[in-house]
Order: sequence, then C-alpha cells, then structure tokens
Amino acid sequence: MKYFRVEQDLSSRYSGELNATHRWGLPGVEPCPLCGLSGATLGLEYPCVDLSSLPPAEQERLSDPSPVPLDELERLRELVRPLAPVNAVLDAGTELGPLTGTGSGSFGPFFLPASWSLCIREDALVRLREAGARGLQGREVSVRFRTKSPPMLLNLQLDVQGRFHPDALTWTRKPPCPRCGISDAEGPLPAPIVLDAATLPVDVDLFRLADAPGIIIATEQLVDAATRLSLDGAVFRGVEAR
Repeated sequence: MKYFRVEQDLSSRYSGELNATHRWGLPGVEPCPLCGLSGATLGLEYPCVDLSSLPPAEQERLSDPSPVPLDELERLRELVRPLAPVNAVLDAGTELGPLTGTGSGSFGPFFLPASWSLCIREDALVRLREAGARGLQGREVSVRFRTKSPPMLLNLQLDVQGRFHPDALTWTRKPPCPRCGISDAEGPLPAPIVLDAATLPVDVDLFRLADAPGIIIATEQLVDAATRLSLDGAVFRGVEAR
C-alpha cells in the first residue's frame, strides 16, 4: 500500500475562501503543576461532534480558546467525551462542531481552509464512496456564502492513527507527563516523512497522524479514485511507509 500527504494546492484554479472557525473547542492549557508544560495540539478536528445539548454556560466555556488550569481542562474534556467518537483524541486545542463563518468564491472537489483542515464538496464525497473509499464522514459547514450558487461543502472528520517510523524521527520520544499527558519531545518534522507501516489503519482511506495530527494522510486507493474521477483542489505527495 502506498500513502500520500494531503496538502493545499497553491496553484489551484479555484478562488474559494472561508473565514470560519469551529463552533466549540477545548481550550489551551496553562502550565502543568507537575512538569510545567503547556500548550495545545494543532490539527485535532471533530466537526461531527454536537455540543448543543450542554448547558449554555458550558457551551460558552467551550467557545473560548483561552488557556485554562489543567483541572478545568480535564473537567471540560469529560463533558465532551460522551458526545465524541470513542477513539477521539481530546487534547487541549481540539476543535469541535461545524465550521461557522462566511465564505466566498468557487470551490473545487477538495478544499483545505488550512493546512490541517480538509473539506470536500458533497458531490465529490458521494462519488468517492461509490468508488469504494472507506471511512469518509463529515459535517456541512455552517457558512454564509457570498455567491449566487453556494456549494454543499463538508468538513471531514478524520481518525487519528499512525506514527512516524522511529528511524526517521528527528527527536527522541519521551514518556508523557503522568499528570497532564504532554510530552516535551520537540523538534522538526522528519524530512522526508517516513511512516511506520505497522501503526497505520487498515479500514480508512484518510486519517491524521497521531505523532502530528496536523498532517493528513491518504491511501493509494483514495488517491487513485480521486485521480480517476478528476477530483482536484488538493495535492497528494507520496510518503514512504516501512
């Protein structure tokens, strides 16, 4: 099986733009009382999660990204957990619910509003599913389009699975802090990216890397289908897996 990184197409013929954010999200976290680490994880995005059943005061707290003490982050995480997928990674900075805002221009079958976020037109999603693409689900963006023929655009919700191959890492993995779960292993991304084949999913054709959720990976099956169906708007760059 071959794998590909999904990236923005900077030479795209489409003019689409979104000025939108997710309706809710887990805030950033203040320094941990045990290890002193803080921050938020980029790329954790669950647009299909609906928090509208929570009390208004809690929804308001989950609409403010400002860092909070670790105890408050943990409390908010437990509020969200029953409403999220069983395998969801709910780190500080996780974005939840539909993209909400405004949009303009024309949109291709694929559209990346940011390097870590992937949208798809509904008609393209239907065609990919008919072609056998697995594990694709998304939520319609809640966006006011300034165009005569607004697209039916969905923000894809992707599983977080898969890791870099240990031989390609530019840093040493360290055990996460037992109190906050954050690891202080930092460094540049592997260049080139090499995936650990034993950790990659076998039942979905688009996913995020657990080591770097901002990186979206597609399988050969999805890329072949997108190419055959002439679905453009994104660039697929091959990455090694071993």
